[in-house]
Amino acid sequence: MRIWGCLVEVALLMLLTSSAAVAQSAAPLRLATFTADVTVPLGHGMMGGLWRSTSVADPLEANGFVLLGGDQPPVVFVSVDWCEIRNEALDRWKALVAVAAETTPDRVMVTAVHQHDAPVADLAAERLLRERSLAGTVCDLDFHERAVQGVAKAVRTSLKSAQPLTHIGTGQAEVAQVASNRRYVTPDGVIHFDRGSRTTDPIAVAADAGAIDPWLKTLSFWNNDQPLCAVSFYAVHPMSYYGQGEVSADFPGLARRQRQADLPAVKQIYASGCSGNVTAGKFNNGERANRAALASRLHAAMAAAWEATVRHPVASYKYRVTPLRLEPRDGPGFTVADLEQKLGAEQNHFQQCLAAMGLSWRRRADAGHAIDLPTLDFQVAQLLVLPGESYVEYQLAAQRLKQDSFVCVAGYGEGATGYIPTEQHIAEHDSNLGDWWWVAPGSEPRLLAAIRAALQAE
Repeated sequence: MRIWGCLVEVALLMLLTSSAAVAQSAAPLRLATFTADVTVPLGHGMMGGLWRSTSVADPLEANGFVLLGGDQPPVVFVSVDWCEIRNEALDRWKALVAVAAETTPDRVMVTAVHQHDAPVADLAAERLLRERSLAGTVCDLDFHERAVQGVAKAVRTSLKSAQPLTHIGTGQAEVAQVASNRRYVTPDGVIHFDRGSRTTDPIAVAADAGAIDPWLKTLSFWNNDQPLCAVSFYAVHPMSYYGQGEVSADFPGLARRQRQADLPAVKQIYASGCSGNVTAGKFNNGERANRAALASRLHAAMAAAWEATVRHPVASYKYRVTPLRLEPRDGPGFTVADLEQKLGAEQNHFQQCLAAMGLSWRRRADAGHAIDLPTLDFQVAQLLVLPGESYVEYQLAAQRLKQDSFVCVAGYGEGATGYIPTEQHIAEHDSNLGDWWWVAPGSEPRLLAAIRAALQAE
């Protein structure tokens, strides 16, 4: 009996020692930040191939952070000054960055800022164009690989200087005279959808801003009282003037760089929210001077959100990926046969690009690929990435689901969907729902259900 009792004591001691070792091995959180240049070369396709780059007004960047520790594989968040990253291109970003961060591709969160003076990345679409020796070009395959390899290298290097993460910060501020909805109603009660990023129609300018999210939210990361990184989210199409061949990060890029100059030791990241139907049109007539004016207003909100920041201790987090299935658009002009027919030499170069991008998405969707909705959850705050040009109503819905939390939403994750409107917009014949709308009607309830699951909302 004594021998048996000793064995029990030894077993208990080993169990307690093992438990203590596990507790001691729980790695504290750390944060690394990175930046890489992703400026396209001259002659590169812009906004999906509508025009080509002829000069560089200011560089394009990929900015992000790596969250380490907490007994989990690292999580990477990266915001890219490109118009969209679609299909296989998005897979490539996730795969290479994951290797660099020593994590898995599903734990890499990628969002595009969506400037139009920037490229769309769709590798399968570009191969379709090249196989047929067509004039259209969406993106340069070799440049894309160099760009992503450069981002991966920056991620790998950043890990060497990761710092302890003890707190997150939450702050928000209202943005003055930047965002307005494309949809407005004239005094005679007629609904219009033509308030684009640059608007000169006095009636459209005079109409109210419509459905927008007026708040810029800043999620920040701290080592005790030392700020490490600030990620700002705001829902507006990031264009002032565009389409003239200049490469530019536009007014969000200018505002972000000004904040970086304000706080050199705090990494500044900007992400566009769900803004498929939100532009600066009410406050922008396209004059070149307005780029700086819009940047100044956005910068002021960033500074105000920073001043309003409240810190919260953080020792752990949860990470989830929610799969979403959206059916591809299959009406006239969007069947596989129609898209194949449009992919011909007799079409103009941009119609070729649109057909190639449509086929790239259609083949992927038909093969059963789901869209990932990644969520980084700190309990008091969540960071959620939604696909494509999701309309602002989805961002507002996400915030209503977690009214007691600080919900930060980035749009322009998987860009292959194009616009994701609400059923109301389809019923009202939103005139923007033309070539850049690749999902079928009925997407709204599926996306709302996925958002609820991603946020684990009651």
